[in-house]
Amino acid sequence: MDLLWASDESLSAYDIQAALAGADDSGRTLAATTVLTVLARLEAKAFVERERSTRPHRYRAAASREEHMADLMHEVLGGASDRTAVLERFVGQVSAEDAAQLRRLLSGL
Repeated sequence: MDLLWASDESLSAYDIQAALAGADDSGRTLAATTVLTVLARLEAKAFVERERSTRPHRYRAAASREEHMADLMHEVLGGASDRTAVLERFVGQVSAEDAAQLRRLLSGL
């Protein structure tokens, strides 16, 4: 996902395979079928979108990293039996800079 989020354009499985090979110090290269399997699973979970109009197919992130992280935060909060306790714990652990940013964002609502 990091590669897709960092890219300004959609990537083929071969693009991803090559980028991962360059980032790995072990000298091993993932098989293209392995990369395609992971992309298919990410597509099934709606994390990536596949462009079928080209060959090979190209993939892009379905949402930005920030949107994905916000969705995760909402999912965790939605699953909490005591939302106030979760929010208190979260706010109690953020840095002073993050707390100030949260105040600015909330005052803008």
